[in-house]
Amino acid sequence: MVLGQVRPLTSQTLYRTDLVGSVIPAAERSEVFRCWELGEIIDAERTPVDVGEPVRTLCIPVRFGGETIAVLTRETTPIVGRQPGELERAYVEVFNRLARMVAAGLFPFSHVEGLSDESPRVGDGLLVLDGTGRVEFASPNAVSAMHRLGFHANTEGMTLGALGLDESPITAGFARRRPVVTEVERGPDITVVVHCLPLVEVGDLTGGLVLLRDISELRRRDRLLMTKDATIREIHHRVKNNLQTISSLLRLQGRRLTSPEAKTGIEDSVRRIRSIAVVHETLAHGVGDDVAFSEVLESLVRMVSEGLMDPERPVSFSTTGGAGVLPGPIATSLAVVLSELLQNVVEHGFPHGMPAGDGHVAVDLVNDLRRLRVRVTDDGVGLPDDFDIDDTTSLGLSIVRTLVTSEMHGSITMRVGDGPTGRRGTVVDLDIPVGEYTDPITGVVPVVRI
Repeated sequence: MVLGQVRPLTSQTLYRTDLVGSVIPAAERSEVFRCWELGEIIDAERTPVDVGEPVRTLCIPVRFGGETIAVLTRETTPIVGRQPGELERAYVEVFNRLARMVAAGLFPFSHVEGLSDESPRVGDGLLVLDGTGRVEFASPNAVSAMHRLGFHANTEGMTLGALGLDESPITAGFARRRPVVTEVERGPDITVVVHCLPLVEVGDLTGGLVLLRDISELRRRDRLLMTKDATIREIHHRVKNNLQTISSLLRLQGRRLTSPEAKTGIEDSVRRIRSIAVVHETLAHGVGDDVAFSEVLESLVRMVSEGLMDPERPVSFSTTGGAGVLPGPIATSLAVVLSELLQNVVEHGFPHGMPAGDGHVAVDLVNDLRRLRVRVTDDGVGLPDDFDIDDTTSLGLSIVRTLVTSEMHGSITMRVGDGPTGRRGTVVDLDIPVGEYTDPITGVVPVVRI
């Protein structure tokens, strides 16, 4: 069965159809089956009906654990009337050396970690080294990479150490007979990846391949992203500090007021500002524009329990589930909403004169990566029989309704709980879409979660 098919990038493909998944009988590909049975490289020529011209097939046994587990074929039409150039000859020779390593079970290398991001690419520069580490061949892209590093001497016949390049990756790769990848920097603007692959044949080290890739632009972008991320965190930190300053000024103003209603209004404003500051504090210590909301919720519960609790009406809080990671705008709105709901429960759910017993408030969150569902339940006195959140005149609940429906495009319901008379409790359900957040200014911003 054909498990994989790679079409050529620099010449016409032989097979117009996709062969993956097809089962090929032995009569059509006898060279493949001979390769499998003998465990040796087979070079043969045949004329497929669908191609109509001779096809040269190089069959390479793929060995693992001492057994042949597959056969890799390289199928080409013979080149007529053209002599291959030096670069093509060098690449074909490298292929043949790697093919012999595959047939011997030595390639790909086993137990190699950390190379997935640095896998070879077509544009990589190629240096072919002999067993002593001297350069036998340098491709044009390799010469360009060496020039980027400041080395302009002729490389052939020279060791990389003699050219002034650090030889430790090559020495380590040859000694351990394992690939080694490192980055060579020349100042802040030049970075080249050096990827050394040792070549082994009949148990002996015969040389090595050194792949060179100029990633200067990539590293420059990485540094710019790091600088941008640090700047954004600093901005969040300063916003948090400014909000705390405003909160402190409002507290000072509130102490000078004599009207109970004015004092209450100032206290509510301070609490709302602090809720927003909690989100910015979390963003200031994180990476990116997303917030691990569990940290925010923990701070909100602590803020409510410390600032609004009445010793004569003790109320405990518990949280279950998790909201995961949310975009900053959703996290900010949700923080204000939960702060308002928790304050509303403490102030109105457990009034003086209610039946004895400590109160309890539970917050449960479920995020299925498409919708965030939040339920806030308590065992307080419950809602009035004629309550309707759409007709409420409460400023706090009006803020909650507006943030949930307009800012987060979600829905909110409030109903009486199932507790006994006098302590029926209240159940608040929030349903917020989080699969993607639609910013009214910038458009759709995808949500990233961990």
